[in-house]
Amino acid sequence: MLPPFIIDQIRRREEEEARRRDEEQPRLELPVDAIQPRRRPEPEREDEDDKERGVIILDLV
Repeated sequence: MLPPFIIDQIRRREEEEARRRDEEQPRLELPVDAIQPRRRPEPEREDEDDKERGVIILDLV
């Protein structure tokens, strides 16, 4: 078994390599509005259809 400090060094090297690979990947920057418009809350619907939701199994033999 390896000493703990060697295991820690190996882990750090692997993390640094992964970080470098992530930095080298091309990135696409999307334009995002600084201020996002507020969405109107949708009124809650209380239809009978919503209350009776479920699964129906038909055996066609």
